[in-house]
Order: sequence, then C-alpha cells, then structure tokens
Amino acid sequence: MPDHDVRLQQLTVWLERQLQNLFRDNAWGEVPTGSLTAASSDASFRRYFRWEGGGRSLVIMDAPPPQENCAPFVAIDHLLASAQVNVPVIHAQDLERGFLLLGDLGRQTYLEVIDGDNADALFDAAIEALLALQRLPMQAPLPSYDTALLRRELALFPEWYVGHALNTAFDDAQQARWQRISQLLIDSALAQPKVLVHRDYMPRNLMLSTPNPGVLDFQDAVYGPVTYDITCLFKDAFLSWPQARVDAWLRRYWDQARAAGIPVQADFADFQRASDLMGVQRHLKVIGIFARICHRDGKPRYLADVPRFFAYLHEVIARRPELAELGELLAELDSGARP
Repeated sequence: MPDHDVRLQQLTVWLERQLQNLFRDNAWGEVPTGSLTAASSDASFRRYFRWEGGGRSLVIMDAPPPQENCAPFVAIDHLLASAQVNVPVIHAQDLERGFLLLGDLGRQTYLEVIDGDNADALFDAAIEALLALQRLPMQAPLPSYDTALLRRELALFPEWYVGHALNTAFDDAQQARWQRISQLLIDSALAQPKVLVHRDYMPRNLMLSTPNPGVLDFQDAVYGPVTYDITCLFKDAFLSWPQARVDAWLRRYWDQARAAGIPVQADFADFQRASDLMGVQRHLKVIGIFARICHRDGKPRYLADVPRFFAYLHEVIARRPELAELGELLAELDSGARP
C-alpha cells in the first residue's frame, strides 16, 4: 500500500470495522485474516477493491467526494433489487466519505467471456434482466432524459472530440448542420416511450454470475427512451457484432418486450429506426467522452475505441437517408477540413 494513498489507508480502517460488524451480525464467527487487492477501476474517479478471507469474498467501492456520489448507487441498487435484478448486496455504507462494502458478483464480466458461440445465451439472460428493470414503475425520484440532458451529451462531441482531439472547430455552416442533426436525434429520443434506463447496459458492466447477469454501474439511471439500453447492449464500446446478428437480437428483444408489456414501438421498423437514431446520439456522446477522458483526465487508452463508434455511425448513416448531413459533416472532419 503506497504511503501517500491516504484514502486507501482510511478505507482499510473503515473496512476492518465493517467486517467485524458483518461477521457478528451474520454469525459467521471471527473475522479471518484476509487480503485486500485492487479489483478494477473505470473511466470515473471510482475504484474497486476485493477482500477475500475464510472462503468469503467482498468488494469495496472507493468513490471519492466531491467527484463521486454514492447515494444514487445505493438508491438504484435497492430499486433494481426490488425487481429481482441481480445487483450487489450493500453490506455497509459511508456516503459522506464515499465507501461501500458490497457483495461480490464474480470476477468475470460478459466482455471477458462472450464469443460467437455463447452470445445468444448470454444476451438472452441480459434481455431477461433488462425487461425486469424496464417493468419497474416510474415512481422513483430519478431524472428524466430530457432535452437539456440529451443536448449536453451531444455537445461533448464538438467540444472534446472536434475541439481537443482534432484541434479544430465547426464553421458557421457546419455548426448549423450540427444543430439540425442534434435536433433530429433529440426529437427522436423524446418521441419514444419511456422506461427506466440504466445508461451503460453493456457487456463490461454485466458480470457472469448466478443468476446471470450480475448488473453493475447503474448509478446514472434515468427515465428515458425505451430503445436506449438494448441498443447499448449490442453496440458496445469494446466489441462489435455483425449487423445481421444485431438485427436478430433486436427483434428477439422487441418480441419479448411486447409480450412483457414494455411500451416498445408497435411496428418493428419504427422500433429499429428509433434504435438506430438513439445509437447515433450515444455514439457521438461516447466519442466526446472518450476524448474528454484523454485530454482532461490523462487516460488516452479510451481513444483507441473511438474508431469502433465511427464504424457504428457510418453503418447507420448508410441506411438512414435522414442522417445524410451527419455523413457529410463526418467526411469533412475526416478529411481535415477546417473552418
């Protein structure tokens, strides 16, 4: 443990006390000698540790205030658990300092194990969990995916990718085109039926667990477009699938969602168009986020996945004539056109 890691020292002291309480309350006996190891980190300021001892395994979230706030994670964890979604049990919490002691959902993410042979079974389980999430009544005090949020997300692309990664800016004509594109995507999103939206429902945040999947990283959930999470699941930041297979999975979800009473579009073609445009909004946002993580936070590895999102964009642009202006704009950026 580095001497300068004051938070880790504080977390270790807090953890020892919580383990004493946990073992006592569950009649597990004396706390065994355990080991604390780094489990993972992500694009935020959060990091995770795993404690193992006496055949038991627990995960500790370190979410330093003021950059992170554990309260939404706790609230949404309880909400999803009420729908039998497999989320971590919260054994202890210190919201003021940003420490959570969690049940361990396993060591392997979907991303680490999924392949062409097991994808159908894993995605079937992910769809079942998503439908349970989407069946929840919209009664929790969560934000909505409203015009302001959608526009803020889209603005990440010109600010961080165009402005910082490309070191350029839109000229007046490009800016006008961007505004028309943004409005098209926002209007499409707002026209969709609303459900609870995880906002990052992708294989990296789904754990190989019992039952499958264990669901993580849900703290930014909102009420918003019904196509958002299912599009995110199949058009992931870290792996891609043939479009024909994505279309088949989307139809499988759409059939099951209709049967489950989820308010999807009545016509599959309308659902698929809404999914396409929702994906474009997300892809542009993520490109902007990855550029921000690189240029603001000093984590350049995320930029390596930017070409995947441009591939998603070009695939949709090719079959959606209403996105022709976006195609022209991206072509100008790609060719190095400057204002």
